[in-house]
Amino acid sequence: MLTFLGFAMIATFLVLIMMKKMSPIAALVLIPALFCVFAGKGAHLGDYVIEGVGKLAPTAAMLMFAIVYFGVMIDVGLFDPIVRGILRFCKADPMRVVVGTAVLAAIVSLDGDGSTTFMITVSAMYPLYKRLGLSLVVMTGVAATANGVMNTLPWGGPTARAATALKLDAADIFVPMIPALAVGLLFVFVLAYVLGVKERRRVGTLVLPGQAGPEVAEAELVPAGTSTAAAAAMDVAVTSTSVNGSAGSAASVGSAASAGPTASPAGPAASAPHGNNSAPAPEDGFQGLHPDRPTLRPRLYWFNAGLTVALLTAMIMELLPIPVLFLLGAALALTVNFPHMPDQKARIAAHADNVLNVAGMVFAAAVFTGVLTGTGMVKHMADWLVGAIPEGMGPHMALVTGLLSLPLTYFMSNDGFYFGVLPVLAEAGAAHGVSPLEIARASLVGQALHMSSPLVPAVYVLVGMAKVEFGDHTRFTVKWAALTSLVVLAAGMLFGII
Repeated sequence: MLTFLGFAMIATFLVLIMMKKMSPIAALVLIPALFCVFAGKGAHLGDYVIEGVGKLAPTAAMLMFAIVYFGVMIDVGLFDPIVRGILRFCKADPMRVVVGTAVLAAIVSLDGDGSTTFMITVSAMYPLYKRLGLSLVVMTGVAATANGVMNTLPWGGPTARAATALKLDAADIFVPMIPALAVGLLFVFVLAYVLGVKERRRVGTLVLPGQAGPEVAEAELVPAGTSTAAAAAMDVAVTSTSVNGSAGSAASVGSAASAGPTASPAGPAASAPHGNNSAPAPEDGFQGLHPDRPTLRPRLYWFNAGLTVALLTAMIMELLPIPVLFLLGAALALTVNFPHMPDQKARIAAHADNVLNVAGMVFAAAVFTGVLTGTGMVKHMADWLVGAIPEGMGPHMALVTGLLSLPLTYFMSNDGFYFGVLPVLAEAGAAHGVSPLEIARASLVGQALHMSSPLVPAVYVLVGMAKVEFGDHTRFTVKWAALTSLVVLAAGMLFGII
């Protein structure tokens, strides 16, 4: 009964948010509460929720202050050179922008924290996507998938959990997996290239006049198949944009409509693929990374850069808990950059929308995870899946583990999978002569999909800062993330790692 209710609850949640019948926050709260009553444990709902909130409270605190910190860094201009540098590298080509998103997300993922990765990636890339009128779900999908592959780093979490659960050395698990993970990351780059080419065909290419310097005020939009000379007559002006609402001029779009349907970045939401409202319309109130915005602090640039590097270094070295580091960092960044109280209040207010959205989503997710765990649904679901494995598959338990890691790490937390299910799978494999190391390595392949799970707090940072509906992100990303995981699994078996 609990097995059926668990699967039914998850399916109901996913269907409702993907069909946009309920908001993610409402669905995360009301659906598990309803199924808790169906399970006959409604009297314990309060205990389940409080327990779930207690477990996720540090994560919510970390996200709140991390959003404030990186928001302030955007305001003061820390990422302006990065945006200009990426724009020069990408040459305003949608294909290069999408590939650059994958590369940037993979590089930043080296810190081992998904939330930080998404904050930095969205901060740098969001202006480019808005400027070119690209689909924002492409950005979130590529970033989440690239981060999922990189999340297998020993300090990223899953590898350490697998090593702890099976009493193995993390290096023995991770190092042999590097070739397979490299193939997976290469696949993400190829996927980004393909998606980028599609976006180029849809919106055309921005040609930066002369491309002589980092600060380009205007650009011309070239539809697919249009010559530069012909495009020069189109007179489409677009200003750089930002993830936050800091002071600056709103994005302006000239006579894009005259350039044809593929050239218009300001068309209706329905014209963008995947149902994403990515076009920078003048009326949407979107503000830009204006080179003269009053929040800039050029004299403090190296202080802010040094503070950010020190913060990320301390996080990797685990000098203090991550929530404490971001709390201290946000307080220090506000105090130094905006010493006057009204200015500090203004900066906090500017980012309050993102903070409330993400923190609210995390606490709502606590209801979902609390009910799943407290009622025993997770355990019954895992036991049913493990018990459904045919006896003849025993010698192939590594392959079975790899395949099961996709749905189980998507519908369960990493803790639940690695500490609750993985030991059972390893024990079943050992009975047929399968090494625990192979089981542990196979358990990592589902991480590309895991990073888009509704149970992962970091994904709400990604969709929240990118202003993308969670349902749109899920509908677009799941298929590509699952395919990436299967590529990693296939590469691992081909190389004899799994």
